[in-house]
Amino acid sequence: MVKSYFSRLAIDLRKNRSLYLIMLPVLIYYILFRYLPMYGATIAFKDFSPAKGIMGSDWVGFKHFIRFFSSHYFLRVLKNTFTLSFMQILYGFPVPIIFAILVNELRNKTYKRAVQTATYLPHFISMVVICGIITQFSSTNGIFNDFLALFGAKPESLLQKPELFRGIYILSEIWQKAGWESIIYLAALTGIDSSLYEAAGIDGANRFKKIMHITLPGLLPTIVIMLILRIGQVMEIGFEKIILLYNPATYEVADVISSYVYRVGLTDLNWSYSAAVGIFNSVVNLTFLIAANKLSKKYAGSGLW
Repeated sequence: MVKSYFSRLAIDLRKNRSLYLIMLPVLIYYILFRYLPMYGATIAFKDFSPAKGIMGSDWVGFKHFIRFFSSHYFLRVLKNTFTLSFMQILYGFPVPIIFAILVNELRNKTYKRAVQTATYLPHFISMVVICGIITQFSSTNGIFNDFLALFGAKPESLLQKPELFRGIYILSEIWQKAGWESIIYLAALTGIDSSLYEAAGIDGANRFKKIMHITLPGLLPTIVIMLILRIGQVMEIGFEKIILLYNPATYEVADVISSYVYRVGLTDLNWSYSAAVGIFNSVVNLTFLIAANKLSKKYAGSGLW
């Protein structure tokens, strides 16, 4: 049976060698930069010392995991990570879908392209520049305070107020990503049979009814897949933006797992401890991904696998 398998593999390699050659760079990339670095995760179970190396460092088992779970930071960073992530899903996930549907309804192609270009641009702006803009606009003499002053509010640094940090973060995420993330839904919309719209129009359906009964059902498989992938990244709040925007006054509501790992691992040089926190983060993400996929297959009839 083994010989038969290798014979079939050899035949397939000869038959489709051009496809395998195209796949080879991607395969090499994943082996070198995704799988081989997993070996370094073993430092989470050791007291890693650069002088001793990974193999020479002392094995300590679950010491760093227990330290993290018993730390007073554990509940804070876990709560903040879940809160920000679920706020992104609740408020940010539907926006690209709605935007794609609205753009698809535009009939003026020039205006349509202009709107798409304008909404894609924030995605290509450097994160440092984005955070610089947010910081300047939120300062005491920034444009946000100038607007609020029209309603009698006193000028103050908005990013210094813990109760406003999450709102500013989520709104800036929507502004930065909604246009770019709508591309996949616009692509999915092109796959919907146009004859369905024509038939619905003959039956007297208006635009809203066409959207509700044709567009949204046509987008549903794509929405489900994207939602599963998003839930699988529920612990992946980008530390760059958090670090560039937060400050000691907002640590209580802004400090997430990724920023905590950065601060502990690179600033305090606790490599093993930060690796343990990172592994915990990945395990939770994997758990959410599997659970979301099972629920999707059970209730929506489709999933990633």
